[in-house]
Amino acid sequence: MAIQRFSLAAVQQIRQYIQQALRVDAAKQAQSWAGLEEADDVPEPASIDDLSSVFAFGGLSATEIAAPAHWSLSTVNPAAALLKLPGVTLKPDWRLISYLYQDGSSSAGLVFALPELLATTAQLEKARAASSTIKHPPKPEGALVDFMEAIEGDRSIASFMVASLLCRELREFGASGHYQSWTHHRLVEAVPTQVKWQWQGEPPKDLTPKVKLMPDGQAIVEFFSCRVVSGIALYRHLDQYPAAQYKLKRLDKPLAKAQR
Repeated sequence: MAIQRFSLAAVQQIRQYIQQALRVDAAKQAQSWAGLEEADDVPEPASIDDLSSVFAFGGLSATEIAAPAHWSLSTVNPAAALLKLPGVTLKPDWRLISYLYQDGSSSAGLVFALPELLATTAQLEKARAASSTIKHPPKPEGALVDFMEAIEGDRSIASFMVASLLCRELREFGASGHYQSWTHHRLVEAVPTQVKWQWQGEPPKDLTPKVKLMPDGQAIVEFFSCRVVSGIALYRHLDQYPAAQYKLKRLDKPLAKAQR
């Protein structure tokens, strides 16, 4: 079994790059989705020239997310986040599409994976028109149950760490206000000492982000984060990947809570 540890700075850089690629620009959101129909028209995030050796470098600046005032078809192409990520890509003839919803000062988003033939403006708008509240979101015809089924990669050790971060950022797409969850988590490689912790079990000895590659091709990703808003807690994130795909099983478990 091969185990590789990654520096916190490297993992943070990957996360911040994905966040930048998925940032919602409220001004551009008013544009027609038709302007993004061709992949060549999708603007690439330009702040990093080459992420092929990303695990040797530091981080980027965080970005803010804004959203429109109702369920709408987003102009953001989530696949833009894959343009420079090492080890992972979108399967041929598949598209990632996104919707946005705003509820007062809070917003939410959804990402779907669709066959390219079904990812037309007419089909996507049809699904949007049938949606209403946050509890009844758009459900485009032909969408996969899990968008990670449309992701493939080179099965390198680094690709699994990238996929775990990508999955969480896509699930958090467009979220602000009370719809945020993962956004409130800060990646850590040691137990924060600013607070006193109430442990729910034995404290972990090694909080370094790591990937274990099994002999049969399966992979396990482990990393840790601290939820920094009310309900401060230390979390362990454990992802399991089968041998033939990047559809992961996620376990996000709180290990300790901040004592009041």
